[in-house]
Amino acid sequence: MHKAIKYVLLFTLFLLLILIRAFENDLFYDPYITFFKNDYLYMDSPRREIAKLIGFTTLRYVLNSGISLVILYVFFKDKSIIKFSMIVYVTAFVILITLYLYFVINAKQEDYYLFFNMRRFLIQPIILILLLPAFYYQRLKR
Repeated sequence: MHKAIKYVLLFTLFLLLILIRAFENDLFYDPYITFFKNDYLYMDSPRREIAKLIGFTTLRYVLNSGISLVILYVFFKDKSIIKFSMIVYVTAFVILITLYLYFVINAKQEDYYLFFNMRRFLIQPIILILLLPAFYYQRLKR
């Protein structure tokens, strides 16, 4: 792939991740967005529709993960990296969505901080931020 095309494609993909974040209030049902923007440590958990919340959180995770996998492919052009990354994303999703569901159903003020930070892995491309430098470092060491 020509370098200019690669850079334009990467720019577009990162822009998509930014747009998902910028329009999160319009695109996704998530009462926790405004809850965590406020002084949440002293508030009760917001009212929520659990099935709708899990569905939209899953959609957001799938969108971020799909874009992240394409970014990893454009960077490294290595299918084994993509296969490994898919395993990481699926495993992380199963673990994180289970914990997320627990925290949504059993909301306690003492767990809000842990819930807030764990939720970030589902709604933001943090796994990409971890995998990209890890694979780059692995490439350098080969």
